[in-house]
Amino acid sequence: MKEIQAIVLATHNKDKREELQKALSEFTVEILSLNDFPFIGEIEEVGLTLLENSMIKAKTVHKLTKLPSIADDTGLEVEALNGAPGIYSARYAGENVTYEENVNKLLHDMRDIPKGKRNAKFRTVISFVDREREFWTEGIIQGEIGKIPKGSNGFGYDPIFFVPEQKKTFAELSINEKNKISHRGLAMEKFRILLREFISDQSIK
Repeated sequence: MKEIQAIVLATHNKDKREELQKALSEFTVEILSLNDFPFIGEIEEVGLTLLENSMIKAKTVHKLTKLPSIADDTGLEVEALNGAPGIYSARYAGENVTYEENVNKLLHDMRDIPKGKRNAKFRTVISFVDREREFWTEGIIQGEIGKIPKGSNGFGYDPIFFVPEQKKTFAELSINEKNKISHRGLAMEKFRILLREFISDQSIK
């Protein structure tokens, strides 16, 4: 077991940081993000899979900060679009676009896809890199792409990702409700188990 004073979340995204920080709230280590390291710019995601991209980010941040680093990569995979947008989910409508622009492009591309054939899944991979160890976990949730956005919580594609079991979109769930069932929540639950095994008991509430 190792005692860790701080961990860096390899993201500038405030929404993603908030979700990850809440998920790691049991640990007393200091949770930092790339906003605490202005010299680190955007990290180019050149991997061909979510795992490759998350590892690229975690390894880059660890190398630059010398601190344990966590990175995640998430993709929305739509069956009717042959798995698109996938690894390009964050930039589906182009570079430096808004959440709304990505959502609008997806709805436009699916305008002729009828209900019953709008199956999709969210997949998240979370990677951890330290000087001594690397590990990763994955979470997947099945759902459907709605016809119109619903809900004001969450971010990204949450307003159009409908979960039949909940009869709600991700954006209609609270953060706590979402974390219990979401792709990121499932990956984080597995991740927390591995992290508990790695760091000192002194770092856990």
